[in-house]
Amino acid sequence: MSPSDDLAGDVAGFAAAQWTRATGAGVDPHEYRRVTDGLGSVAGWGPAFVRTGREHVRRAEEAGGAGNAGSSVSAGAHLLTAARWFHLATLAPYAEAGRAAAAADEALGRALAVLEPGARRVSGEGFTGWLRVPPAPVRDDGAAGTVIVVPGLDSAKEEFLDLASALLARGLAVFAMDGPGQGVLAASSTLVPEYEEVVGRVVDALGLARVGLVGLSLGGYFAARTAALEPRVAAVATVSGPFRLDWDELPPPVRDIMARRTGGADAAREFARHVDLTGLAPRITAPLLVVDGGRDVIPGVTDGGPLARSAPHGTRLSVPHGDHLLGNARPDWLPRLADHLAHALTGAWTQAASAARAG
Repeated sequence: MSPSDDLAGDVAGFAAAQWTRATGAGVDPHEYRRVTDGLGSVAGWGPAFVRTGREHVRRAEEAGGAGNAGSSVSAGAHLLTAARWFHLATLAPYAEAGRAAAAADEALGRALAVLEPGARRVSGEGFTGWLRVPPAPVRDDGAAGTVIVVPGLDSAKEEFLDLASALLARGLAVFAMDGPGQGVLAASSTLVPEYEEVVGRVVDALGLARVGLVGLSLGGYFAARTAALEPRVAAVATVSGPFRLDWDELPPPVRDIMARRTGGADAAREFARHVDLTGLAPRITAPLLVVDGGRDVIPGVTDGGPLARSAPHGTRLSVPHGDHLLGNARPDWLPRLADHLAHALTGAWTQAASAARAG
């Protein structure tokens, strides 16, 4: 969910508004400036970002060519960078957004094939994504647990690679997904409020008895809702997630994005009506961490307090200088969020809770 489309006539303003999101997603800030400084209008955003992604694909192919032994790491890194650029191309109105999302999906798959041969593509009704496992030196007995990363209104599995890395480093497996209306599935489906049904099918496909969830932006609502309704969720975290949305209070750019992702203005209004955790938050029994930024300006997500207070085991981490998705404040919340999920999924939280009840 980004408020910045209202800057569509001001490419410099649009680029500035997307700055922390892009750099927080892992794009090099200097390259970002070179690309965006050369834009004459926001209409050129998508094509310029796709060209940059293709350049990184070309570099990957050069690095992985014959005679370049030992360069698979470079090839994989370029492909991950390409995936980021292709995804970010879809943030501005772009007629070829579907192709850009498909290119991002392909680049991520190629990168993981090179860098993490153990990664596995898992797809099912209304979802697709990659299951990644921690490196062998982290744990000799397999992953401590699995975390599903849920994207938001206009985000995708390619955007939160740093989050996945933080979880993998703590011995957790990660399933980064696109759901209905998201990422590579946006061209063929629309958003659904009943996201717990999608996550339930993911958990079934992965064959797991319990999972952790982390949701970002609108994905925070999806994750919290799922934690309230899906008993296999053992830990949950939200980042810039809405507690409740009021259609009339949403900035026009957010409404426009929602209309594109739901199939029209009427469908978007109805979708927004469902985004309300008032009755669901008290049903979230898993340990919950709610992260918000003090400089977030999107109505409904600026204050995570109601969700943290309503959930039986909710904790709030508010970063005063953080913006939406807190791309400008990664060190202030990312390690703590990853620790929260690792702590809960390794059983330490469950053991402490059982001891407290026994006492």
